[in-house]
Amino acid sequence: MGKLYTPTNKNAPQSVKNVLKYLSDITLKQVITGQHTQSMGMEEYRYIMEVTGKEPALLGFELLSYSPNINYLDTDDECMSEVYDNLGTLRRAWEWAEKKGLITFTWHWFSPLQGRSKSFFTRNTEFDASLAVVDGTPENKALISDIDYMAGLLRPFCDKEIPILWRPLHECEGDWFWWGAKGAEVFKKLWRIMHHRFTDIHHLDNLIWVFNGTKKEHYPGDEVVDIISRDMYPPAHDHSSRADMYSELVKITDAEKIVLIGETGTLPHPENIVREQVGWASFMTWSHEFCLTDNYTKAEVLREIYTSPYSVTREDLPKLY
Repeated sequence: MGKLYTPTNKNAPQSVKNVLKYLSDITLKQVITGQHTQSMGMEEYRYIMEVTGKEPALLGFELLSYSPNINYLDTDDECMSEVYDNLGTLRRAWEWAEKKGLITFTWHWFSPLQGRSKSFFTRNTEFDASLAVVDGTPENKALISDIDYMAGLLRPFCDKEIPILWRPLHECEGDWFWWGAKGAEVFKKLWRIMHHRFTDIHHLDNLIWVFNGTKKEHYPGDEVVDIISRDMYPPAHDHSSRADMYSELVKITDAEKIVLIGETGTLPHPENIVREQVGWASFMTWSHEFCLTDNYTKAEVLREIYTSPYSVTREDLPKLY
C-alpha cells in the first residue's frame, strides 16, 4: 500500500500519523502480532513470552471495570470475578506505553442505566439505546455522563501523545450488546455522539478510531473512521488467511482504509496472508483459552508465527511515539 494515511482528526499529533503510516506501509508485506489481555495478571502476554521468546507488537487492554454503572448489588460470581480481575488495567497500558508497544482498548461497556450482572449484554439490561440518542432523555444524560467519565480516564494518554487504537462499540451488527440491539441507525448515532464528545469537546486527539463490524449499513462514515476491522472465530487450527472475510469487510466503504482483525480465536498465519496478498495489517488474539491452550492454536504453531519473518513483534517496531 505504502500510502501516507491522513488521520480523520485534523488535530492528531505526529504519533498518530506515524502509526497510520506504519500500518499502511507494512500491509501486504508483514502482519503485526497482537494479543488481548483481560486482567491485571496478563497471563496471555506471559504465555506468549514463555512459548516464543517474543512480545506481541500490539497489546489489547480491557476497560470493562471502568464502567461507571456496574450493579454490585444484583450480580453473580462470574461477573464480579471478571470485574475484580480487570481492576487497574490502565496501569498495565501505561507500562506497555513505556515499552513503546502499540495499544488498543476494548470496552465492554456496562449499560449506563439499569442492568444487572454483565449488563453490556442486551439480555441483562433494559437500557434502550434508541432513547439514549435522543437529546435530554434520562438515557441520553446517562450515556453522555459515561462517555465524559471515560474521556477523563483517557485524557492522560492524550497529554503524552500516546496513540491509542480506540475500538469502541464493537461487533455492532449483533444484537447481543446493548449498543447493537436497536439496529444500524441507532448505532451510527451512538458512534457519532461518542466521536463528537471525545474529539470536539474533550479533544482526545491521540485516538485512532477503529470501526468494528461487517455490514455497510452500520458504517458511520469515512470522516469519523480511521481504520476498519472485524472479529472472527475460525475453526480450531485453521490458520488460513481468511481472504473471504477480508473481501467481505472492505465492501463496507469505497474509501481505502487500513484493515485489521479486531479479534480472532485461531491465529491466522502471516505467511499465508502475505503470500496471498490479503490486506490484514494486524491481528489480535482473544484472551483465556484462545491463547492459553492448544485448543485453537498449538504452541508450536504459535512459536512459528511469532518467529516468522512475516510477523512484526514488539522487538521489530520502530519508534512511533
